[in-house]
Amino acid sequence: MEIRQMATAFLINDDKVLMMKKARSKLFDFEFWGGIGGHLEYDELNFPMKASYREIEEETGIKKSDIINFKLKYILIENSSGEIRQQYVYFGETKRMNFISSDEGELYWIHKNELMNLHTSKIIKFTIEHYLENPNLEDILVGTITANHDLTPLLQWVTTKETVNF
Repeated sequence: MEIRQMATAFLINDDKVLMMKKARSKLFDFEFWGGIGGHLEYDELNFPMKASYREIEEETGIKKSDIINFKLKYILIENSSGEIRQQYVYFGETKRMNFISSDEGELYWIHKNELMNLHTSKIIKFTIEHYLENPNLEDILVGTITANHDLTPLLQWVTTKETVNF
């Protein structure tokens, strides 16, 4: 089994979040939405924030100096397509609204009220929903997809203080 490490960022400008719409990926053969990010390079394996800043600049043209309050908020772990995926999810703020075109997908500023209507992966949908309900939470949460007795997907969050089912 392979391990894939990724970094994803959600940049916020007032009530809008910069999101990327992709036509398809290795996992999905349909249009879906996500944050800005990608796989960690070999020299970034111990430095996911470095990877996140690199991905932001490559995919948007927004530089590290344009971003404030950039913090690791979530570490997501899932077994997907025969690999363990570990994703570091950052949230930060920027006043810069303009961005460059990306070969990775189309970029859009989406109002926070519309985020839950976008077609995202389940783990990202749960993460965005949790963040919107807890934007000032200081703990880093570790989450993984589980299912209840009816096989309904849910995300189990773990902090240093408690375990929370969402």
